[in-house]
Amino acid sequence: MSSRTGHTITVEPSATHVRAVHEGRLLAESRRPLVLRETGCPDRYYLPPEDVRTALLSPSDTRTHCPFKGDAAYWSVPGAADLVWAYPEPLADVAAIRDHFCFYATEVVAD
Repeated sequence: MSSRTGHTITVEPSATHVRAVHEGRLLAESRRPLVLRETGCPDRYYLPPEDVRTALLSPSDTRTHCPFKGDAAYWSVPGAADLVWAYPEPLADVAAIRDHFCFYATEVVAD
């Protein structure tokens, strides 16, 4: 857990069944995501690379920096730029998310 000046981040394993679909195409599906909870942000599911159809993703030139997580790299799909991101070298407090993929639109599947 990271906590700086009232800003908290936790990363925990989850058994929640989640998937990412764009225009009817399944991009990822996992029953073992990591859930990242961050002050002021929606919960985000980070999926292991084995559960992501990476062949459908194109690397983007976009890079962003978060003072709490580190530098993010992005991927796109046709018609949706920068739809997916990951932290190849996350900060120590969130090291568990290394190389896991996060999608802007991830749905929870009711099993």
